[in-house]
Amino acid sequence: MKVLVSGSSGLIGSALLPVLVSSGHQVIRLRRAGSRLTSSDDIVWDPEGGHIDAASLGGIEAVVHLAGENIATGRWTEAKKARIRISRVQGTRLLCEALAALTTPPRVIVCASAIGYYGHRGDELLSEESVGGFGFLAEICRDWEGATEPAVRRGLRVVNLRIGVVLSRQGGALAKMLPLFIAGLGGPVGRGEQYWSWVAIDDVVGTIHHALLTDSLRGPVNVVAPNPATNRQFTKILAQVLKRPALLPVPPVALRLLLSEMAEELLLCSARVTPAKLLATGYTFHYPDLEEALRHLLGRGSRNG
Repeated sequence: MKVLVSGSSGLIGSALLPVLVSSGHQVIRLRRAGSRLTSSDDIVWDPEGGHIDAASLGGIEAVVHLAGENIATGRWTEAKKARIRISRVQGTRLLCEALAALTTPPRVIVCASAIGYYGHRGDELLSEESVGGFGFLAEICRDWEGATEPAVRRGLRVVNLRIGVVLSRQGGALAKMLPLFIAGLGGPVGRGEQYWSWVAIDDVVGTIHHALLTDSLRGPVNVVAPNPATNRQFTKILAQVLKRPALLPVPPVALRLLLSEMAEELLLCSARVTPAKLLATGYTFHYPDLEEALRHLLGRGSRNG
């Protein structure tokens, strides 16, 4: 297939592109205006300015839309929150409107979202059928998914990937935690009772490829491993894999002072999410077990090796 990918230089996009190419797909990158083009086939857009080179979208058979302002860097000032909203909601609507207007639109659009949709839910088990929660991220995710409506109305198959805590050594939560844990200074966040619904980067990429090829898959899809862990369980297993102690809990009050709203919604929020649709459509996880996932990602061998 001829696949258009936005956010191709991000954590997920940079892992996805080699897999798509090795699987025989032709990859076209959707690049921001002013960024360095890597190929004459790159398509330019400006989500903030509301411009996209629509004439170049003809012939695209599938779209993977991953672009968006990084929510985990910098404080959530009003300006930062505005950039998050514009990059996700306005950018997604612009792209979907342009694709829906094509004489021959793509067959499928796989669009990133996040489990932030569910908000803070304690130990409630959440599937794609669960109602949305409250808070800034929940609101953003609702509007983000809603911004694909022009494509849905046009009859395109749209998959909204509600992605959990992505584990990768190249970035994200795990990469930020490693220096502290390697130094023996890691520990649970607060009481550690909040659920972190994690997923290995290999399975994020595998899920996207599965979504592109599975015609029965549409709407919200939870991209999480089938065995979510509490933060305390997560930190304990990470410490075991690294052979380091994890005895220093991070006080919630310190996080709230340092990060404010961001601490509540990213670190202290609990979402126990299950990948019901992926399992129902036959997706087989590469790493359903947290310890094996961490050993693989950190090059620590097998638990039984």
